[in-house]
This record gives sequence, C-alpha cells and structure tokens, in this order.
Amino acid sequence: MTRPVALDNVLHQDLRVAFRYGAAFGDAANQLLIFPTEFEAAQREFPILFREEPQEGLQAVVLTGLDRDENLFFDGQRWTSRYVPALQQRGPFSIGIPGDGADPDEGPTVHIDLDDPRVGVDDGEPLFLPQGGASPYLEHVSKVLGRIHAGLGAAAPVYALFRELDLLEANAIEVTLHGGRRYVIEGFQMLSRERLDALPVADLDRLRQAGLLGQAYMVASSIGNISALIERKNAQAADR
Repeated sequence: MTRPVALDNVLHQDLRVAFRYGAAFGDAANQLLIFPTEFEAAQREFPILFREEPQEGLQAVVLTGLDRDENLFFDGQRWTSRYVPALQQRGPFSIGIPGDGADPDEGPTVHIDLDDPRVGVDDGEPLFLPQGGASPYLEHVSKVLGRIHAGLGAAAPVYALFRELDLLEANAIEVTLHGGRRYVIEGFQMLSRERLDALPVADLDRLRQAGLLGQAYMVASSIGNISALIERKNAQAADR
C-alpha cells in the first residue's frame, strides 16, 4: 500500500531518501515499460518492443532478459547499463496532477510515497538544501518525472501514427545460446526497418514533421541489441 503525499520543502525539509534499486522495486523484470521520450537513450542499450495491453492499449517496453523475472542489466543491487528506464529511476516519487477546480496555472507536482522503505533512512540523500532549495538528487528526480509526464502525453499519438503507417509487425525472436538452449520470444510487435524504408515520401514527411523519423529508425535499429542480450546471458551461464 502506498501513501503518496505532495512534497513540501517545509514539512519534508530533513527527509532523506536512499538512491537504491532492488527486486522489491521492480528492477528484476525481463521487460520494463518506457515512453517515447526515452527512445533515444534506451535504444543504445536495449531492444525496444511493443505489446498490447487489454486496458492500456499499445505500450513500448525494453527487453532486459530472456527468462521471467530476469534482468541481465541488473546485478541485484545496481544497474550495469548506461541507461536506466525512467520508471525505475524515479524511486519512491510520482507525479501529482491537479484535480478539478485547481488553479489552471498549477502544473504537475512531485509526490513521495512515505511508506516506501527507501524513504526516511539515515544514509539517504537529502531532498532539500539547508536554505530550502532542491538538492541535486531532487533536481534529478524532477527531470525524470518530467520525462515520464511528457512521455505519458506523447505515447498515444506516437503509437497511433506508427500503426496508421503500418510500421509495426508481430514477429517472434528466436535466440540460441552457446549450450544449445533455445528461446522463442513471442507476443510482441516490432517496428519494421523494411516497412520504414519502404514508406512513400508523403508518409516519411509526416514522421519528419512529427519529429518521429529519427526515433522510428532508432527503435527499428534497437532490435540489434538482442545480440548484447545473448552475450550477457551466455556470460551468466559461463559463471555458473
């Protein structure tokens, strides 16, 4: 159960939060949700795939492992990749959206889950400076939350355009490890490089005008990161 409250520089002046990852916080998963605002950073590390959810609709995820509850980029305490998905970076923080009747000029606010075990620990990072300003850690969290907020707003129109241009295709990924163990990754859609290359000029212009042409190529190329995933899995097997 969570107890999120709006962060206040007076009430929470002395509050400290541990910058900590762990399986209990969702880091040990073989696929993690990301947003279009993360495509550029995520494509350097992970394969980016799309899955259809009954209620949420189409969502983008990064593939981080081959077995269930396996993240080959997480060693149990820290991420070993150069980029960590924003939802994992945010820690016990979330975005507070003003409700009906709120000041129209009031934007999203930072909320914190006071029941999270990372909150209120003596060895944690301070959230506020002695004079009341945001600490470097809180500034980082605010940027991460901003990326999530922008990504939430961008996701539906971005994915709708990918679909309208018929860029997504269901295609199983087959992986064979050094020992002969074989995986077939199904249930996802990929952004097809072949379909992207075959688009008529008018559709390419639509992607370009939406600021998505480069991102589309990044997502399509990210499938090449499957090889890095295989290398990590083979290295894990060799260490056992």
